[in-house]
Amino acid sequence: MKRKLVPHVARLLCVLALSASMTTAALAADPSAPLQCYPTAVTRSEDGGEIRKMYDLGPEDDPAGIPRSDFEQDGCHYTLIDLLKQELPANESRQHTETVSVNSKSKDMGAVLALLPQTKEFITEDGLAGVLSLKLDTVNVEVAGYGTATKEVTTKRSYPNLAEQDTQYLPKTITENGRTLTLTDIQWQTDNTANLDGYAVADRYTAVATYSGSATSSYVKGYTVTADYAGTVSRIALNRVRYVAIFEGTPIQPTEPAETPATASAFRWSYVLIPIGIVAAAGAGVGGALLVKRKRENADEEETEE
Repeated sequence: MKRKLVPHVARLLCVLALSASMTTAALAADPSAPLQCYPTAVTRSEDGGEIRKMYDLGPEDDPAGIPRSDFEQDGCHYTLIDLLKQELPANESRQHTETVSVNSKSKDMGAVLALLPQTKEFITEDGLAGVLSLKLDTVNVEVAGYGTATKEVTTKRSYPNLAEQDTQYLPKTITENGRTLTLTDIQWQTDNTANLDGYAVADRYTAVATYSGSATSSYVKGYTVTADYAGTVSRIALNRVRYVAIFEGTPIQPTEPAETPATASAFRWSYVLIPIGIVAAAGAGVGGALLVKRKRENADEEETEE
């Protein structure tokens, strides 16, 4: 009888395991959960302490799909502190000014204006669009930076009527335009000759000396041009409602690294061990019940035989 009991228990355990796995899959994928909504615009404060996510939802959208979970970004941990609901008007418009910046190689106004179109299309962070016009009185040109350049400077000096071709008669350095130049080359020329035993012999010379040095000058690398564009931006809201999710951020404090990764491993194994434990416990209970039932049947058979 025991041999017949084992297959029944094995089959029961398989059924329980299959049922548990189907239940887990059903819980993991809930078809009734609302579809996740995505923001149409996101703004962040300068200090990073607040992030606002704007959702423009239509009648068919469920606001329950707006994510409310904490998240981390740029070294801060953000937590939802408020969810605002705003009714959008059918037609929303306002005045808007946008400042643009471009680089220019010249400060000439003609060249600068060639870089700035008279009108530009803009879309604001919250989704309003329009064509803005250049405000000429706001055009500003500033030097973007300076560079330095070094070049070689040379000059020549003549020293005539020298008795000998000797450099001792020549200065080794000279000063010109506030710069000190050094003697780098000499060319000798004959100024006069004397007759010596029928030969013409030079007795006067001119030295043409070359002096060299370096000169450093600064130059403008380029210019930065800024200008304002102004005009009306608008949008048409077709029966939509705006939700603004406000998240407050706090800096993430550095934490000591964990000694071992056992915690993460144990957490992952729990998803496997818990269903197995449940199935095993259920199987043990059913098996015990069947054994008790079988003993009772055997006892009844013995009493009948007696």
